[in-house]
Amino acid sequence: MPRDWQPGDSGRAAFWYPVVGLTAGGLVWLVWLGLNLIFPPPVASVLALAVWVGLTGGLHLDGLADCCDALPSSVPLERRLEILKDPHLGTFGGVGLIVVLLAKAAALAALPPAFGLGIVLAATVSRWLILPAALLPQARPDGMGVDFALGLRRSAIILSAVLPLGIAFAMGARGWIALAAALAAAAALLALSCARIRGVTGDVFGLLVEVTETVILLSLAGGRG
Repeated sequence: MPRDWQPGDSGRAAFWYPVVGLTAGGLVWLVWLGLNLIFPPPVASVLALAVWVGLTGGLHLDGLADCCDALPSSVPLERRLEILKDPHLGTFGGVGLIVVLLAKAAALAALPPAFGLGIVLAATVSRWLILPAALLPQARPDGMGVDFALGLRRSAIILSAVLPLGIAFAMGARGWIALAAALAAAAALLALSCARIRGVTGDVFGLLVEVTETVILLSLAGGRG
């Protein structure tokens, strides 16, 4: 974290989150297209996914794994919050990582070339969803989620929505279907988080990104180019 970091700075940068998704998604899309010219789709998809994970540093995968360990656990609320902060990987966390990565790789392998823009849509929508999710109660009094919510401006939520909506529009009906699927998945995840830990955390944001990216890719993988 920069030395001059001030509380709420991550939230004040919220407008740029979809832009980061656009950049990362665009790079992965180009890599995916190039790899498909060289390798069979299964190989190209795994390599493209490796690039995708590398670009994000696995940050959101860590949140996914922590949530898979904590949210289903039949322990008191305080213990679930402790599990979220525990750096060790549990069984459910490991399974969650495997399932999501396999689903993404399979979806990329089956994604029609005409729907390659869906990679950009997935990376952009998933990061925009963090913004409205931050309006929910915070499950703990400190942490990344609290800092983000502190600096978040509601105007940023509306203005930054132009980017993912524009990409969905460019993709036509399939783009809107994928967007609707992502919104439904996000609503379910956030409802689960509020029920299990009475709010959201930075790890929940990571879960949100990974799952909604996967849902968008899967919803496009069965389409015809």
